[in-house]
Amino acid sequence: MTAPVRPADAGGERNEAVLSRLQLLVTRKLDGLLEGDYAGLLPGPGSEAGESREYRPGDDVRRMDWPVTARTTTPHVRRTVADRELETWLAVDLSASLDFGTGRWLKRDVVVAATAALTHLTVRGGNRIGAVIGTGVPPPAPPTRRWRSAPPPEPTGPGTLTRVPARSGRREAQALLRAVAHTPLRPGRGDLGALIDLLNRPPRRRGLAVVISDFLAPPAQWGRPMRKLRVRHDVLAIEVVDPRELELPDVGVLPVVDPETGELHEVQTADPRLRRRYAEAAAAQRGAIATELRAAGAGHLVLRTDRDWLLDMVRFVAAQRHARTRGTTR
Repeated sequence: MTAPVRPADAGGERNEAVLSRLQLLVTRKLDGLLEGDYAGLLPGPGSEAGESREYRPGDDVRRMDWPVTARTTTPHVRRTVADRELETWLAVDLSASLDFGTGRWLKRDVVVAATAALTHLTVRGGNRIGAVIGTGVPPPAPPTRRWRSAPPPEPTGPGTLTRVPARSGRREAQALLRAVAHTPLRPGRGDLGALIDLLNRPPRRRGLAVVISDFLAPPAQWGRPMRKLRVRHDVLAIEVVDPRELELPDVGVLPVVDPETGELHEVQTADPRLRRRYAEAAAAQRGAIATELRAAGAGHLVLRTDRDWLLDMVRFVAAQRHARTRGTTR
């Protein structure tokens, strides 16, 4: 039996439909909910000096105003004024593992949705936004002859990269969203660490850096670039998760395919011990991801394919702004 032939532009039509639906959803629900701060989704403390006020528990001690403290003998901190034009850069991971989803959305769709929300929140204040989009490295073609020595190594790196310059304006934001939505997913493993490191080169003005991925790569691969990125920017990590990545259902023999390598496995999900070990391993993996992001000082937002991602994003933004209003950090 042969599979039905799908038109070549069917994927592009689906991407356009998903993008139009997401833009309408984002515009309707975000407008009016997050009004107030000019600085955008995750506003930093700013770089322009403002007025001083008395120190309160939870304030960042790095903003202590020592001259005023010495003059008044009461601890004071220096307020800062947010920059009137901020620059946001996105590192969008579109490796093959994102082509998966058992909930209401595919993981890829959630990545596009998060990009749409971030773009909307950034450009409405006149700020600039740019992106680096990475896909997997295609596996090497099989050799045409037998190798007497070891075969050549598999290619490494962030795979195919698309760089969208940071610009302001809705037209440029639409171009960025279409670049993300129309980037094809390629088989093979990508290098998330190399993709994140592209935001460190060349050095850019202080702003917001957002990494959108499922973070399935080993934390040792991307942890150091994340910590390096945090030295200069406010960093937000958006982790995209599907419920089947956390636990297996009891559905008997389940064939699964690794989208990055193409390997096929059959899993007997009726075995309760297997399901328990899988859940424990998945929990340990997610714990390691959270620990690495916490060590890097990045904000951590988890979006799931089976939940209202927009509501989770609104709650996260509201909690971040409330924490900053009280003088605390993440």
